[in-house]
Amino acid sequence: MSDLRELLRGIEVFSGELPEFDLTELPADPHELFIDWLLGAVREGIREPHAMTLSTVDPEGDPDARVLILKNISAEGWEFASDGRSRKGRDLAGRPAAALTFYWPEQARQVRVRGAVAPATAQDSAADFLARTATARAEALLGRQSTPLGGFAEREAAVRATAARIEDDPGLVSPDWTLYVLRPHRVEFWQGREDRSHTRVAYTRGAGAWERGLLWP
Repeated sequence: MSDLRELLRGIEVFSGELPEFDLTELPADPHELFIDWLLGAVREGIREPHAMTLSTVDPEGDPDARVLILKNISAEGWEFASDGRSRKGRDLAGRPAAALTFYWPEQARQVRVRGAVAPATAQDSAADFLARTATARAEALLGRQSTPLGGFAEREAAVRATAARIEDDPGLVSPDWTLYVLRPHRVEFWQGREDRSHTRVAYTRGAGAWERGLLWP
């Protein structure tokens, strides 16, 4: 364990040329800054820049987290999707609030988003489902996410069966597939530095507009 501790402490972080965080041109709305950072990560070729950690709380108050893909961001909020029968779907039904965490290590940038979560319209959820690949739709139609799996043969047979249903009916949509929208009440932008003099800016939704300020590293 002591060797592992030393190994972990010796891993280099926040190295190389990092982007500047210009505090003189902060937008009034965090959505605009987030999109700017996201597109910057895309331009830099960072792998899966739209991947994010979704954190929820179950009915017993225990936290849970998993990595999902951001589907879109609009004036309404940050969008992601899942089967409503999944564990995360049940968590959100019982406690409709969540946190999202984005991390782009090559740029030493992190964004944290917290807020209330609500389902999008049935039409938007259906459109998101149909935009998935045929294999992803076949898997989702099973509605068995996070349930025990007896073996890969069982999975392959079930997916083949639902894939056949999709082939017969290309417009088939899972009634439980849900596009969720997180409407943030707090968004934090974090720019790391090798000397640990990190820069943190927090946006908090006020009565009529966003308020922003610096945080200690």
